[in-house]
Amino acid sequence: MLLVLVTVVFTVGAAAVDFLRVGWVLDNMDRYGVPRSWLALLGLAKAAGAAGLLAGLVVPALGLAAALGLVVYFAGAVFTVIRARCYRDLPFPGAFLVLAAACLTAF
Repeated sequence: MLLVLVTVVFTVGAAAVDFLRVGWVLDNMDRYGVPRSWLALLGLAKAAGAAGLLAGLVVPALGLAAALGLVVYFAGAVFTVIRARCYRDLPFPGAFLVLAAACLTAF
């Protein structure tokens, strides 16, 4: 349960910086070749994943689906960073990917 809550907090934080269009996030999107217009949808996907993890504490199947969705999302983020050759940035989506994958075991 603690793992899920930690993942929710970090994922909500990641969604918040997307919604707020923080400068460093905009810079990263530009470097990765991701259109800025996608930022709200990316934040929404993270927020939905976090909400699903919380719901999974009551309905485990929802948590499993949310964790799987976040794994796919953050695997895509890792791929995007690698494709952009921004290797020094890999620990960030990588850490989120590890947290999401670990949540798979919680459900």
